[in-house]
Amino acid sequence: MTDYLSPLNPAQRKAVETLDGPVLILAGAGTGKTRVLTTRFAHILMSGKAQPWQILTVTFTNKAAREMRERIAALINRPVEGLWLGTFHSLCVRILRKHAQLAGLTPEFTILDTDDQLRLLKQALEPLGIDTKRYTPPVLMGIIQRWKDRGLTPEQVTPAEENDNTNGYALKAYKNYQSRLLQLNACDFGDLLLHTTQILKNNPTVLGEYQRLFHYMLVDEYQDTNTVQYLWLRLLALRTEEPANICCVGDDDQSIYSWRGANIQNILQFEKDFPGAKIIRLESNYRSTPAILSAASTLISHNQGRLGKTLYSSQQDPKHESGEKIQIYSTHDSDEEALLVAKETEKLSKEGHSLGEMAILMRAGFQTRSFEEKLITFGIPYRVIGGMRFYERAEIRDGLAYLRILRQPSDDLALERIINLPRRGVGSVALQKFHHYAKTHNIPLLAAVRAHIEQKLIKGKSANELTHFLEVLENSALLLERDGPIVAAEHLLEESGYLPMWRNDLSLEAPGRVDNLKELVRAMTEFETLEGFLEHVSLVMENDENTENTAKISLMTLHGAKGLEFDTVFLPGWEENIFPSQRTLEESGLEGLEEERRLAYVGLTRARQRIIITHAANRRMYGGWQSSLPSRFLEELPEEHILHQKSALVQREHRLMAPSMHHHMAYSPRSLPSRSASNPYSAAYKKQEPITVFSEGERVFHQKFGYGTIKSQDGEKLDVIFDKAGLKHVLGRFLEQIP
Repeated sequence: MTDYLSPLNPAQRKAVETLDGPVLILAGAGTGKTRVLTTRFAHILMSGKAQPWQILTVTFTNKAAREMRERIAALINRPVEGLWLGTFHSLCVRILRKHAQLAGLTPEFTILDTDDQLRLLKQALEPLGIDTKRYTPPVLMGIIQRWKDRGLTPEQVTPAEENDNTNGYALKAYKNYQSRLLQLNACDFGDLLLHTTQILKNNPTVLGEYQRLFHYMLVDEYQDTNTVQYLWLRLLALRTEEPANICCVGDDDQSIYSWRGANIQNILQFEKDFPGAKIIRLESNYRSTPAILSAASTLISHNQGRLGKTLYSSQQDPKHESGEKIQIYSTHDSDEEALLVAKETEKLSKEGHSLGEMAILMRAGFQTRSFEEKLITFGIPYRVIGGMRFYERAEIRDGLAYLRILRQPSDDLALERIINLPRRGVGSVALQKFHHYAKTHNIPLLAAVRAHIEQKLIKGKSANELTHFLEVLENSALLLERDGPIVAAEHLLEESGYLPMWRNDLSLEAPGRVDNLKELVRAMTEFETLEGFLEHVSLVMENDENTENTAKISLMTLHGAKGLEFDTVFLPGWEENIFPSQRTLEESGLEGLEEERRLAYVGLTRARQRIIITHAANRRMYGGWQSSLPSRFLEELPEEHILHQKSALVQREHRLMAPSMHHHMAYSPRSLPSRSASNPYSAAYKKQEPITVFSEGERVFHQKFGYGTIKSQDGEKLDVIFDKAGLKHVLGRFLEQIP
């Protein structure tokens, strides 16, 4: 019975039928990797190579595991019982329950959720005397979990590994936290893999038991594995008696999660880890048009760290040709960019294209605001995937509370929200006292706080902090009257300590929160008064009509779009410093640039039929404007599949102004003089400061990493040994030469 093989193309069939020894299936976007993985499982069973419980199958989500289970049952026409099929965590729980005593636990151990983890960590911090305002529990927990993701127990964290800017407190916290977990007979999610890996590593008998049990291993999304997941898989796969029958499916060109621990080297070094491995490439794409695939393949070919493959369309209909060209719009500014996307969305909708098959994919979450507001203006239903609407985010609600109390000092709800953000020593007891005083004297909560200070009813640090808070509010009110809402808002968020609180936070989410708060201030520039802005926000937040059954355009980040597909994809903000991200380039250099390019590749390959890319010559930054260069990624797209467009404002600008190189540079890269074979974006991008030449041993300064010494330079890419941060790969533009 081989009917289940007939729907496969030749490459897919080869991937299914190559059963013996290590196999890496490089599955490009839209090439049917799930079909291959499930059919391979079925083929192992139908060939009599193994029983269902002798195949270890690892997925990244429970949803993917359920889908695989259902597909396998449908392929072999019977239910499949006793499967070792699930996520890394679910599979490790099964092993750990059986061998819990080897980790110092009993089989009935509890798995803590996020809230319980933080509560336990706070208990572990108490005897250490750690300043939890400076080193907050969420930040320390993030460091501990990153160590666990790298397979490091407290004893394995070396001084070099401990470079986390916490003066050694994180490691002390880790040791105490792990001790408390053992006392409670509990694990967190990081422990599930860490404990299981340690058990397999330190107990050859147990390891041998599972190596003999699992005749075959199938691993999905291998490019997203972190270090401890890699170690766990390798231990199970490397049997001494026979070749490793491990099959990993993944796409090195879609490895975009390094910020949460994924290590692209796991997939790049597969042949080294498993000698004799066969690499099978799935390159026939069933999703996108030839034009889209050509653009994506050309772009990603600029990366050095890849195994290499080229997608081609499975659409063989000669009438289909290449499909629509990718449209690139040059817009005058970021406001016009959002307006253009809203208009194009409305136009496509009127032409019969479903909003449910459209998406706006952005590099960063803060970009959603301008598009949300324009879509609301046009009455276009939308949904934000993988995150809250802009004005519903916690930091934005906090920022709005600060602005509300500035506009209306009697807004008790706003004050209650932010009176202890950042911490000012106002706990629940103190807040109750303020409320009681306000109610007794029939005055607003803010007046009650002021009365407590004046009457010396509170003392010490709390009194000093609240006194400063009231002074900041008063000064901000004066600035509001004299200089307007932008200056007042900047002063209030900065001097109150709220913005610095997030700027100094070491958590992964903190930089995004800072960007969102900056975007909140930028949003105010469209309004003459603070009252007008706050009224607008209220209307926007209320504009969530009951549209559950209505098709909606999706807004999301590029990271959140992986695995999804749409007929129409809008890709806004393709400018230097936004995409690729300046922060990523600063922190990770060439590796960061290549991951940003993979992110662009993911964005392009989400589209089935059409792509509209936009970039703005000017972006509003706080109260002013900042000119922008088109993204270097635009230069890397093949000219034959691109249609360059100018927005209405840009066209008018060119009609009114004499055509000079400066204006062409700022507004329309298409108009730049260029050789016929060159991309019109190359001149715009290359019009930058010349590369600074550094000398080996030269002392330099970096805003984030501090002082350091040049080790080597390759063009603009440098290796620098920083005094405190150690060896880092950075771009020369972010370094200052020390005279």
